[in-house]
Amino acid sequence: MGSSIPAFGWEVSTVNHKILLENGQELGEDILGLPEDKFRPVVRDGKIHDMEFKGEPISYLRDVVKRFVKSKVAVVAFSIIVIIVFMAIVGPYMSGYGYLEQNNFKVNLPPRVPGLEKLGICDGSKIISIQAANLEKYSDTLIGVVEEFEHTSRGNTTKMLRIKINVYAQTGIEYPDSGVENAYHWFGTDSVGRDLFSRVWMGTRVSLTLAFSVVLINLTIGLIVGSVAGYYGGWVDFILVRMMEILNYIPQLPLAILLIMFFGAGLSSMMLLFILTGWIGMAYSVRIQFYRFKGQEYVLASRTMGAKDPRIMYKYILPNAIGTLITVCALTVPSVIFQEAGLSYLGLGIQAPEPSVGTLLAEGQQLLLDYPYTIVYPGIIIVLLMLSFNLFGNGLRDAFNPSLRQ
Repeated sequence: MGSSIPAFGWEVSTVNHKILLENGQELGEDILGLPEDKFRPVVRDGKIHDMEFKGEPISYLRDVVKRFVKSKVAVVAFSIIVIIVFMAIVGPYMSGYGYLEQNNFKVNLPPRVPGLEKLGICDGSKIISIQAANLEKYSDTLIGVVEEFEHTSRGNTTKMLRIKINVYAQTGIEYPDSGVENAYHWFGTDSVGRDLFSRVWMGTRVSLTLAFSVVLINLTIGLIVGSVAGYYGGWVDFILVRMMEILNYIPQLPLAILLIMFFGAGLSSMMLLFILTGWIGMAYSVRIQFYRFKGQEYVLASRTMGAKDPRIMYKYILPNAIGTLITVCALTVPSVIFQEAGLSYLGLGIQAPEPSVGTLLAEGQQLLLDYPYTIVYPGIIIVLLMLSFNLFGNGLRDAFNPSLRQ
């Protein structure tokens, strides 16, 4: 950038029409026969410099964030995760009903949302079949007649109607002092009159709490075991790897049954189940990274200068594995949620009345045909969690991958 190109000048000889440089060296003859007045010397006053390239230094973390933001799918997935986590924190208190609060007058009420009910969406209505002669009974709560048909039984034909009624208003007529007519349950209620909105978000909180706690504990154990195995190698690595292989072959379902037999079903049993073998994947990831970087020159230089093993392991080698560990953690969260939902659905996980995504799915499955909304909302939550965390983890993996840097 500091070099310059010398300015050239030239003149035309009036004797032999040869073009000369300033030092008198001949450049060639004027073979075109151009007149001398067509030539004039060119003198450059300034100097020509190489273009100076200016760039802002960027840290590794900023580079990762910059490349992660470029992935629109990963950003949307992260936004959905933030919204679900926020709702899991404040959602159980938004409706004004406790997630364990029961009301015998509010059994199996459909969803009803202020504002949307005027649009015919989540308006607390339900379609029922009645005899045409009984239509007068529902005149005050009738929204509309959906279908007319005839039912034949033992030779008798009865005219039937499928009508859409306001369940909240009908319950208010049947039980005047219940206060149901003016109530709003955004996700409806379950078979014992509990508010599903509060239970869905409380169940989401329980599942996320379990997943994040398990990931944090597994990360701590896997980090210690994997770093020791990868750094020291030899017989230490051999013993630790053999131990991890033995634990990894233990089937999860029989292990879950044994833990429930000894400790009972609940959140603590689920956490213990996922911790016993869940750290193994973390340990393998850390071990590979330590094997990869422990022979680098800067590690050998720090060891030569007298650095202790713990300092070398966690100051010079571990930062290179942070990207991989963050990605593994992001992909482990949906795995824990899905396994918890499966075990709770089978009755081996968190038990009622405490909610989780799995217990809500199990309760909704029993009422699926008559009250499908009881399984729709927890189903949507678990689908969003699974997709969002997987897409978010894929985005992090690409962002931390140094081969994708530009």
